[in-house]
Amino acid sequence: MESTEKLTDTNAILAYLYETFPLCFIAEGETKPLKIGLFQDLAERLADDSKVSKTQLRVALRRYTSSWRYLKSVKAGAQRVNLDGEPCGELEQEHIDHAQAMLKESQEKAKAKRAALAPKPVAKKAPKKVAAPQRPKTERPAKPAPKAAAPVVNYVQAQLTDLTKKQRVNVKLGMTPVAGVITDINKEDIHVQLDSGLTIKVRAEHILL
Repeated sequence: MESTEKLTDTNAILAYLYETFPLCFIAEGETKPLKIGLFQDLAERLADDSKVSKTQLRVALRRYTSSWRYLKSVKAGAQRVNLDGEPCGELEQEHIDHAQAMLKESQEKAKAKRAALAPKPVAKKAPKKVAAPQRPKTERPAKPAPKAAAPVVNYVQAQLTDLTKKQRVNVKLGMTPVAGVITDINKEDIHVQLDSGLTIKVRAEHILL
């Protein structure tokens, strides 16, 4: 009897996708840009699969498309592929530019993090000078230097009546809003195509302007 235990770890779900759709999801080396709307195809193909949920699939797909390997594959001349590895058209320049910007930002953050964790060189102490005895002074604790304030982006919570098709918006996914374009509005369900190529369905309360 087949196990119905759900996969909850994102790495385990990615490994399952590598095994199930090897021509679409590449485990090692250079990846291939994914078809726009691939999540819907993936959800339909795995609708009867008890191992994964739509929520976990969306998280795994987001991690895959935000990896450096994937962002490097979004380049001029590259072909998008479907779940069976079949070509689905060339990339648009807007998507290429967005992917390269995300790659640069991610690499710069990683570089800054490595620099912050690197051990600092120990400075050599200069020989002490013998000075005439002075009256002891009460030392005041040095004030810490003020930290530079991080730039703040003031997003506005969207209302359903404010939204229209082809409108650029930001979708609340995790800690950082992700930019995209509204492709359809069906009652309270709003379909947004993210700049990474992934299409998702959200409510108005998850959209920022």
